[in-house]
Order: sequence, then C-alpha cells, then structure tokens
Amino acid sequence: MDAYVEKDAAGVDGDRPAPPADGREPEPPAARATSGIMALSLPYQVVLAVALAVTGVFACVHLAMVFLHVAPSNTLTKRHGQAVDDWIYPEFEQNWKLFAPNPLQQNVSVEVRAEVAGADGGRRATGWTDLTAQDTAAIRHNPMPSHAQQNELRRAVDFYLSTHSDDNRPNGLRGELSEQYMRRIAMLRLDALPALRGTDGRVLGGEVLRVQLRAVTRPVPAPAWSTEKTGTAPSYRDFPWWPVTDEDRPAEADRSRTEAGR
Repeated sequence: MDAYVEKDAAGVDGDRPAPPADGREPEPPAARATSGIMALSLPYQVVLAVALAVTGVFACVHLAMVFLHVAPSNTLTKRHGQAVDDWIYPEFEQNWKLFAPNPLQQNVSVEVRAEVAGADGGRRATGWTDLTAQDTAAIRHNPMPSHAQQNELRRAVDFYLSTHSDDNRPNGLRGELSEQYMRRIAMLRLDALPALRGTDGRVLGGEVLRVQLRAVTRPVPAPAWSTEKTGTAPSYRDFPWWPVTDEDRPAEADRSRTEAGR
C-alpha cells in the first residue's frame, strides 16, 4: 500500500511532477498571456504593430495638413501650399463659413438649357432645368448624400467665376478647362432626363448642339420676428452659349475611353 502511495507522489503515473530532492516545492511556470497583442503569435504581433504605426503616422500627417490648410498664411504654407492643397482637395475640404462673421445669406442655384436640332433641320431651345433642385431632392432625407450631390455644382461655378472676368472672358488655360467642366456636367444631367422639352412644353428630339448655364441668386428672407427688410427678388448671371463637342457627350466620351484602353 505504501509503495503505491510513493509511486503516485513521485508522478510516475503523470498526474504531477515529483518534488525536488531538497524537498522544496517547484516554481509554477510563467503564465501565458491570454488577451491583448501578446496573446498573438510573433508574426501577427509584428503585422499588427506595423499597421498601428502606419495608422498613427497617417493620422498625424492628416491633422498637420488640415491645420496648415485652415491656419493663416505662414512660411510652411507659402513653401508647401501646393502639397497641402493636393492633400486636402477634394475629399477633405474644410469650409468654415458657418463660423464666419458674415455667413452666407443667399441661395445660389444652377440652371441649364440646351439648343436642340430638330428633325426638320431647325433649332429650338429647351426650357430652363434647375440642376440644384435635383441635387437638393436627392440630398433631402438621405443620411449619407454623395459628395457630388453636395458640392459638384457649387464648385464648378466657383471654378468658373474665379477663372473668368465679369464679361465671361477666360483668363488662362484654367478658364477653358472650367468651361469644359461645366459643359460636361450639363450634358451628363441632360442625358439623364427622360426627355428634353421646349419652352412651350413640347418634347424635343434631335441632337444637343449648344448648352447654356446660369446662376440664380435668391436672398434668404428675414425671419418673421425680424424687423429687417430684405429684397427677395432673384438675380441672374447668364453664362455664354457653349457649342457641344463629341467629347462632351457622355456616350462618345465613354466610347473614346474604351478605345483608348485597348
């Protein structure tokens, strides 16, 4: 009986290790981490550490670029302003007009009309189509509206006005680029319409030959409780009629890109 007890105490059966010869209890093995990064194997720890480092560097660079973008002009922005703009625009644009001393008090909408070649060889102009109203309808009740719906038209008009004189003369190559940009926006929108209608409401067929856009500015009326008197009559700025090229037509542009990619 004693022999069996000693056999069990010595751990011959594998239940527990035999005590050391000096009679001291063995030290327990170091506990292995069961949570956090240390619970992963070494290769995974390295991958995770690198990913965290890259994310941290990106966050620091982004914060620095946004700070330089909104900060007053300084030595860094004068020397590296183009790099800052390339990082910010268009995805990370910052608009601080909400906190400006004089916030915008006008609603600006962009409208378009087209000149269409009829089957009889004549030309007829369509009625004005409010492109901004289309974007507003798409944004309303949409928790995640697209960047294009929110800013495409506004940025296009700002681009045009900043590269043209008051008499609509381009002041460089960027002026011609802004005209091309607005023509293509107009053609994309017109191409998506079910039908082009004339000023008399009749459906027009045929090819779009020219397009014209205009900016309509409507002052925001004063609230009912205010004593301020503001005019609400809209003002218009008509842009020139622009001939439509094949590259401006969505179908032709898609075909050209497909052929170029072959």
